[in-house]
Amino acid sequence: MQAGHMQIGEVAARTELSLRTIRHYEDVGLVIPSARSQGGFRLYTERDVARLMVIRRMKPLGFTLEQMGDLLEATDQLDHPDRLASDERDRLLERIRGYERTALDRITALRTQLERAEDFAATLHARLDQSAPTRG
Repeated sequence: MQAGHMQIGEVAARTELSLRTIRHYEDVGLVIPSARSQGGFRLYTERDVARLMVIRRMKPLGFTLEQMGDLLEATDQLDHPDRLASDERDRLLERIRGYERTALDRITALRTQLERAEDFAATLHARLDQSAPTRG
């Protein structure tokens, strides 16, 4: 194996994503293995793992594969500031700010859902306590 590269199994363990999910993200173009071994096995770098972690964090917030790809494209371009005009950099940063705002809005909605779920569980617990036979 090449220095600094990991096989898909190690990447799956580090990202807590299944092999199938990682392969799916490769199929849709969100992450491309940085290299292949002589035997043809996918090899990933720390940068690839970081991309997968971004995807993993976006998924529970309901972002689509297209949105994930758009955000990753914007961050990839920002990683090479010498290739960007000032106005292009500003547009990319605004795109990323849009994702940040959306993420914060969705987090707020999830917190509200969690509070309601906790209230429901507490209501059930209280009901069970009321219905429990008294011991005397």
